[in-house]
Amino acid sequence: MVDSVTRNLQDALPGMINEVRNAPEDLAASFKLYHNLDALHDVLGSVAEDVGAFGPKEDYQHLADEANNFDNLRSQLANRIQNLAAGKEAELNRLRTALAAAHAAQAAPPPPPKKIVVDDTEPEKPVKKAKKPKSTKPAGGSTSSKPTSGTPPPANPPSQQQ
Repeated sequence: MVDSVTRNLQDALPGMINEVRNAPEDLAASFKLYHNLDALHDVLGSVAEDVGAFGPKEDYQHLADEANNFDNLRSQLANRIQNLAAGKEAELNRLRTALAAAHAAQAAPPPPPKKIVVDDTEPEKPVKKAKKPKSTKPAGGSTSSKPTSGTPPPANPPSQQQ
């Protein structure tokens, strides 16, 4: 078991650590490292127990301290992976919501554009009708200025026009 732990610590573990350092947001690389550390933790704990049962107390104490440090690092990595996964999940939910909103906006037809009609032509001026001169005066010789029925009074008498 000691040879297996030594090979893993020298050969496999450094490459996994570099993968996580090069891509700290890579959840798969982080979990791969965690999985390896978890396996190493189990083997290292077993070796420490064997040394405690059959070896010198000093060796056991040293291995037990290292196993405890190893366990703390493994817990920190587990917390980091959990936070990374929660962040990825939140990002995924945000993107799903944005995608659904984009699909909804795309599915609904846009409102028709408003049409504004600008009529910049001048309207034609109404043609004034020629006024009919009064041909008869009312009976009785009255010079009343009241109009007779059906004919409008002149706007201005001809003497006042300029």
